[in-house]
Amino acid sequence: MTPHDSAADGLIFRRAGPDDAAAIGDVWLTSWRATFAFPPGHPDDDVRRWLREELVPQAETWVATDPAEAGRVVGMMALSATMIEQLYLAPEWVGRGVGHRFVELAKERRPAGLELYCFQANHHARTFYEGQGFVPVAFGDGSANEERQPDIRFAWRPA
Repeated sequence: MTPHDSAADGLIFRRAGPDDAAAIGDVWLTSWRATFAFPPGHPDDDVRRWLREELVPQAETWVATDPAEAGRVVGMMALSATMIEQLYLAPEWVGRGVGHRFVELAKERRPAGLELYCFQANHHARTFYEGQGFVPVAFGDGSANEERQPDIRFAWRPA
């Protein structure tokens, strides 16, 4: 399956609004638990509050919605000036082209280049980002993130 012939083709990618915060929280927390053996750096209620009060209103936040499921949010991405700050998918949507479409959108929105952080233990995400043209530029020991997990800073620069 190519990114141009994927399940993501039927999705709607749009800017998130305040009414999307609860659904974004569901995707973020469900994805986290399906991906990591360690807990988020904060309790669920704090994560939801942060998404609702800070991330969605302050960052350029996007959602992928499935019209076949009454517009259900199946993925989210948040961008800052130079970073993909967050990119999470509902577990059943991983490997179906949604992440690729989000990264394409991020590259369109930030054509000068992008960076992101990924936990070293997230081998699936590491392989995914490298396949999207990101290269590792720094390895951290976890002292700089709330979860205290070793991470990698990736960068993408246009050719």
